[in-house]
Amino acid sequence: MSNFNEGCPGSVEIKSPFPEEIICLFCGSTVEIWSDETEAVCGKCGKVVTRDMRQTCLDWCPAAKECVGAEKYERLMKKKKKGE
Repeated sequence: MSNFNEGCPGSVEIKSPFPEEIICLFCGSTVEIWSDETEAVCGKCGKVVTRDMRQTCLDWCPAAKECVGAEKYERLMKKKKKGE
C-alpha cells in the first residue's frame, strides 16, 4: 500500500515524466516529447509539434496540488487550459 507522502499510484507518471514519441505533422519525423509536456520542437524540420494533455488525476483529485507539488500542478494545469 502506498504512503500518501509518496503520492497515489495515479501521480507516479506526473512526478516521474518519461519520454514518448509522436509523429511530426509537418515532415513525418519522430519527435521525442516528455509525458508532462504539450509541445516539442521537431529535430528535423524545426517546427513546434503540439499534443493534447491526456486526462490525469490532476483533473479530479482534490489532493492533486499537494500530492504533485504546487509548482508542477500550476504548470501542468496552465498547459491543459491552454489546450482547451
